[in-house]
Amino acid sequence: VQLQASGGGLVQPGGSLRLSCKASGIAFNIATMAWYRQAPGKQRDVVATIRSSGVTNYTDSVKGRFTISRDNSRRMVYLQMNSLKPEDTAVYYCHVFWRARDYWGQGTQVTVSS
Repeated sequence: VQLQASGGGLVQPGGSLRLSCKASGIAFNIATMAWYRQAPGKQRDVVATIRSSGVTNYTDSVKGRFTISRDNSRRMVYLQMNSLKPEDTAVYYCHVFWRARDYWGQGTQVTVSS
Protein backbone atom coordinates (compact mmCIF):
# COMPACT_ATOMS: atom_id res chain seq x y z
CA VAL A 1 0.00 0.00 0.00
CA GLN A 2 1.32 3.41 -0.94
CA LEU A 3 -0.11 6.86 -0.42
CA GLN A 4 1.63 9.73 -2.19
CA ALA A 5 0.58 13.18 -1.03
CA SER A 6 1.41 16.50 -2.60
CA GLY A 7 0.27 20.08 -2.79
CA GLY A 8 1.41 21.71 0.43
CA GLY A 9 3.19 25.03 0.67
CA LEU A 10 3.25 28.51 2.12
CA VAL A 11 0.13 30.62 1.80
CA GLN A 12 -1.10 33.86 3.33
CA PRO A 13 -4.09 33.93 5.68
CA GLY A 14 -7.27 33.79 3.67
CA GLY A 15 -5.60 31.93 0.84
CA SER A 16 -6.27 28.51 -0.65
CA LEU A 17 -4.40 25.28 -1.28
CA ARG A 18 -5.38 21.91 -2.68
CA LEU A 19 -3.77 18.74 -1.41
CA SER A 20 -3.74 15.58 -3.50
CA CYS A 21 -3.10 11.96 -2.58
CA LYS A 22 -2.70 9.02 -4.91
CA ALA A 23 -3.34 5.57 -3.50
CA SER A 24 -2.08 2.22 -4.72
CA GLY A 25 -2.25 -1.32 -3.40
CA ILE A 26 -5.85 -1.11 -2.19
CA ALA A 27 -9.31 -1.48 -3.69
CA PHE A 28 -9.63 2.28 -3.74
CA ASN A 29 -13.28 2.43 -4.73
CA ILE A 30 -14.38 0.72 -1.48
CA ALA A 31 -11.91 2.37 0.90
CA THR A 32 -12.66 5.18 3.31
CA MET A 33 -10.01 7.83 2.81
CA ALA A 34 -9.02 10.56 5.22
CA TRP A 35 -6.80 13.55 5.76
CA TYR A 36 -5.13 14.12 9.12
CA ARG A 37 -2.88 16.91 10.33
CA GLN A 38 -0.28 17.34 13.00
CA ALA A 39 0.86 20.73 14.26
CA PRO A 40 4.17 21.12 16.12
CA GLY A 41 3.91 19.73 19.64
CA LYS A 42 0.41 18.39 19.09
CA GLN A 43 -1.13 15.03 18.33
CA ARG A 44 -2.19 13.96 14.87
CA ASP A 45 -5.91 14.62 14.40
CA VAL A 46 -8.40 13.80 11.70
CA VAL A 47 -9.42 16.69 9.45
CA ALA A 48 -11.84 15.07 7.00
CA THR A 49 -13.00 11.67 5.83
CA ILE A 50 -14.77 10.44 2.73
CA ARG A 51 -16.45 7.06 2.46
CA SER A 52 -16.76 4.98 -0.69
CA SER A 53 -20.34 6.26 -0.95
CA GLY A 54 -19.06 9.83 -1.06
CA VAL A 55 -20.35 10.71 2.40
CA THR A 56 -18.01 13.17 4.06
CA ASN A 57 -17.22 14.26 7.60
CA TYR A 58 -15.18 17.18 8.86
CA THR A 59 -13.72 18.30 12.13
CA ASP A 60 -15.58 21.35 13.39
CA SER A 61 -12.71 23.78 12.91
CA VAL A 62 -12.63 23.29 9.12
CA LYS A 63 -16.34 22.98 8.31
CA GLY A 64 -17.34 25.40 5.60
CA ARG A 65 -13.72 26.01 4.59
CA PHE A 66 -12.32 22.61 3.57
CA THR A 67 -13.74 20.12 1.08
CA ILE A 68 -12.63 16.52 0.72
CA SER A 69 -13.33 14.74 -2.55
CA ARG A 70 -12.29 11.65 -4.44
CA ASP A 71 -11.82 10.45 -8.00
CA ASN A 72 -12.10 6.67 -8.02
CA SER A 73 -11.04 6.38 -11.67
CA ARG A 74 -7.73 8.07 -10.81
CA ARG A 75 -7.42 6.59 -7.30
CA MET A 76 -7.06 10.11 -5.95
CA VAL A 77 -8.34 11.90 -2.88
CA TYR A 78 -8.20 15.68 -2.56
CA LEU A 79 -8.48 18.29 0.17
CA GLN A 80 -9.46 21.74 -1.02
CA MET A 81 -8.60 24.25 1.69
CA ASN A 82 -10.04 27.75 1.50
CA SER A 83 -9.98 30.70 3.88
CA LEU A 84 -6.86 29.32 5.47
CA LYS A 85 -5.90 30.48 8.95
CA PRO A 86 -2.56 30.43 10.78
CA GLU A 87 -3.94 27.70 13.04
CA ASP A 88 -4.26 25.44 9.98
CA THR A 89 -0.47 25.28 9.84
CA ALA A 90 0.54 21.64 10.15
CA VAL A 91 1.87 18.63 8.33
CA TYR A 92 -1.05 17.03 6.51
CA TYR A 93 -1.23 13.27 6.03
CA CYS A 94 -3.31 11.14 3.72
CA HIS A 95 -4.65 8.04 5.50
CA VAL A 96 -6.41 4.77 4.86
CA PHE A 97 -7.30 1.94 7.21
CA TRP A 98 -6.98 -1.21 5.14
CA ARG A 99 -7.00 -4.87 6.17
CA ALA A 100 -6.68 -4.01 9.87
CA ARG A 101 -3.77 -1.63 9.41
CA ASP A 102 -3.28 2.10 9.25
CA TYR A 103 -1.41 3.46 6.26
CA TRP A 104 -0.06 7.00 5.98
CA GLY A 105 1.28 9.14 3.22
CA GLN A 106 4.60 10.88 3.70
CA GLY A 107 3.05 14.14 4.89
CA THR A 108 2.99 17.51 3.22
CA GLN A 109 3.68 20.78 5.04
CA VAL A 110 1.07 23.53 4.99
CA THR A 111 2.16 26.86 6.42
CA VAL A 112 -0.26 29.76 6.73
CA SER A 113 1.58 32.97 7.46
CA SER A 114 1.82 36.55 6.33
